[in-house]
Amino acid sequence: MKNTILLVEDEEGLASYVAKELTFEDFDVLTATDGAAAWEIYQQKKDRLLLVLLDWMLPKMDGMEVLRRIRKHDELPVIMMTARDYLGDKVTGLDNGADDYITKPFEIEELLARIRVIQRRTAHQSGLDQTYHLGDLTLVTKTRQVDRAGDTIQLTQREYDLLLFLMQHPGQVFTRDELLDNVWGVDFLGQQNVVDVYIGYLVDCKINPNAVRTKKISFL
Repeated sequence: MKNTILLVEDEEGLASYVAKELTFEDFDVLTATDGAAAWEIYQQKKDRLLLVLLDWMLPKMDGMEVLRRIRKHDELPVIMMTARDYLGDKVTGLDNGADDYITKPFEIEELLARIRVIQRRTAHQSGLDQTYHLGDLTLVTKTRQVDRAGDTIQLTQREYDLLLFLMQHPGQVFTRDELLDNVWGVDFLGQQNVVDVYIGYLVDCKINPNAVRTKKISFL
């Protein structure tokens, strides 16, 4: 999966801080301090990019113009990252093709959560025609069909989303919070034990509980 982020920010201290945090989260980071440089990097590296973090007020070419140019070519995710916090500015950014809009100052955890939303959506889109196997369990994303040993299993939307996420990440360990962020979404306000409940639903649907354990899912 693509993990390179283009960070476009002319405030040196903020750019350095955000780049450091993104690198700590295992992203590769390309940086630009003005719109013209951002546009040039995009043209050269667009096939590597997961998303663009784009300031609005930039030298040489403002962020909105960079966004418009990107949208003429593809649907690369763009998160506007700006001090312009008026409702009209947010509407303008979103109407011109931004996927999200975060206002300064912000907590890095919020930015990372918004990036995870983009990652989840991108992974879902790239997996639309995939088939996953785990033992005698098969999941076909194009038809949303789940079979075990040849028998079709009927799942609710949430059960399907949880199973798909687990099968897309074999051998990885997740906390409840991580599963909630990636399956339920960062805005979920319910109880953490909903994860345990839905794992129980999957088991009740005759999905072998050992199949889940082989993926080393840990509820911490």
